[in-house]
Amino acid sequence: MNAEEKKMYEASIKSIDTEEFLDMWFYRPLGFRCALFFRNRGIHPNVITIISIFLGVAAGICFAQESLRWNILGILLLIWANLYDSTDGQLARITGQKTHWGRILDGFAGDCWFFCIYFAIAVRENFQPIPFAPEYTWGVTIWIMSSFSGFWIHGSQCQLADYYRNIHLYFTNEKNGNEFHNSIAVRKEYKETPWKGNFFWKIFLNAYIAYVDNQERMSPKFQELIKTVNAKYGTDIPDSLRKEFRQGSLPLMKYTNILTFNSRAIMLCFVMLIGEMWFYLFFELVILMALFIYTRYRHEKLCSRLTKKIESGYEYN
Repeated sequence: MNAEEKKMYEASIKSIDTEEFLDMWFYRPLGFRCALFFRNRGIHPNVITIISIFLGVAAGICFAQESLRWNILGILLLIWANLYDSTDGQLARITGQKTHWGRILDGFAGDCWFFCIYFAIAVRENFQPIPFAPEYTWGVTIWIMSSFSGFWIHGSQCQLADYYRNIHLYFTNEKNGNEFHNSIAVRKEYKETPWKGNFFWKIFLNAYIAYVDNQERMSPKFQELIKTVNAKYGTDIPDSLRKEFRQGSLPLMKYTNILTFNSRAIMLCFVMLIGEMWFYLFFELVILMALFIYTRYRHEKLCSRLTKKIESGYEYN
């Protein structure tokens, strides 16, 4: 990698603070090469995102098959889909083609992948005996567990992890903090956008409002902090406050990373290879939920402490 490419590679990454080890070791370097390939052919990042949707859906279809060969193919397709999920963001950053549409489409892609994966888990386990109670089969129970995990648990965990990483970037990295949004601004954009010529964008914005609303409901202490910071400093956040927030937030980034894709993909690969797909739901419902609760508690505690410090009259500079 020459000096120019190295500079572009660094620009394609949001922040070292929020990057995962596996991403930095595998997905980001390879994603950067893919981004250069697509850039040189004038392909828009959103096209890459759409391709990743088809790859992720195909992975889910493979996971529904009770064949190790098909399951391995599904794992490879899921890795490919995630590579393109990295590529589209890196391509957007090095070409300056970052858009709200791309961000929303990116989230929609992951939802499509995992909808198919949860469906595959339910299909595979439906007639399988329940561990430690082999006289019973999973039946409707696995459908309920998959639906609950997919529509509520998975969404909440990933939404809050994504929010915390964007908050961290907003406070600590002015250049890459522009993906932090609030519901007021999104609602304003929705109201000011005419339906004529923007039908699909309005639909996406409406869904994005619900997404941001849910993030804000899960972080009440942070909402108090950001209101206090905006009232006292506006968008000109003092460096000392940025530094103090980073000290408290940085240790939590490793937990937010566990709550996102890579740990889930690794667990999916494991359960596919051992043929016990129900264990993935246990991992998500019990282990990741415990981590979710702990991370949320720590982040809210940090925000509450900083809010009280500002309200007490402490002057950051």
